Amino acid sequence: MKKKLVSVLMCMAMGATLLAGCGSEEAADSSNTTAADAADANTAADSEAADASDAADAADAADGDVITIGFAQVGHESDWRTASTNSAQSIFSAENGYDLQFVDCDQDSAVQLEAVRGFIEQDVDYIIIDPIVSTGWDTVLTECEEAGIPVIVIDRTIDDSDKYISWVGSNFKNEGLAAGEWLKAYTDAKGISDVNVLVIEGTTGASAQIGRTDGFKEIADANGWNILDSQTGDFTQAGGQEVMESYIKSYEGQFNVVVCQNDNEAFGAMDAMKAAGISYGVDGDVILISFDACTAGLEYVMSGDINADFECNPLAAPFVEDVIQQLESGSTPDKEVYMVEHWYVNEDILSSITVNGEEQELTVVTQEIVDAQY
Repeated sequence: MKKKLVSVLMCMAMGATLLAGCGSEEAADSSNTTAADAADANTAADSEAADASDAADAADAADGDVITIGFAQVGHESDWRTASTNSAQSIFSAENGYDLQFVDCDQDSAVQLEAVRGFIEQDVDYIIIDPIVSTGWDTVLTECEEAGIPVIVIDRTIDDSDKYISWVGSNFKNEGLAAGEWLKAYTDAKGISDVNVLVIEGTTGASAQIGRTDGFKEIADANGWNILDSQTGDFTQAGGQEVMESYIKSYEGQFNVVVCQNDNEAFGAMDAMKAAGISYGVDGDVILISFDACTAGLEYVMSGDINADFECNPLAAPFVEDVIQQLESGSTPDKEVYMVEHWYVNEDILSSITVNGEEQELTVVTQEIVDAQY
């Protein structure tokens, strides 16, 4: 459409110029046409040509540089998810040369698949998916591939297809391993030998739930810890509270560690334990471990309500933009892009832990760190 518009405008300009030229020739032979009339005609032709050029430039600006992106987001279930969405909307803004088509899929896998198919119908330039679950993707990703639309996966992973350009996110199993290694070092330092754990998992089938569960369980099994129960709280505060209330009834007096697979679940677990008169956090009867390290989560680490919080960086958009710019320039981005993350604690009795043979620093939370977090 852009090429057709420019052609029409140029033809209009050329036609106006030719008419002005004919008028000048007639002026030399006609007593009714003056030199001033011919000059006016030339001026009008020049003006029309300039208008045509301006219109063509406007068409170029409107049609040539904007990159259209479809983003199928998991939902809005947590502070982490809100930060992820805000990051995308900030980076992929109209001011930055993007047209972001955003769909909040509200934890519904069927809605997410249809959102991606909608992006295909819109013929967007790129599709970003944060998959609600890790399977059931091969068919729709094949449709994206056939349509020639590159797909970038963020945060959670897709396990049944490799028909995407890049995945940008976190090593969820490494997060689970880190939580386990920290608990081992912490209980050793505190002289706690009997470790009885309740786990509030994330959404069943999500790669974050799978990775954090597998990583932590690997350390638990190696140390002979007793995992009393493990149930899903769907990454929500209400879910965390509901599961914790059930745990308190079923395992009263039997547990001394609660692991929540995101901050919002931890907030719900805290509400349930507080209502039941159970102390938690630093110097409490229950060690509380969380994941994500959102601003509110770090505030609770600093206050001592949460003992340790293992970061899952939600700000993927700048890394995704880098992938897109590489594609735009004709280069090939990495298949996997890992973001930098930190392990946050309240107490300074440990400075580091060893995860997969690598020493990793622990960060004691201060107000400055809280203020700088998402």
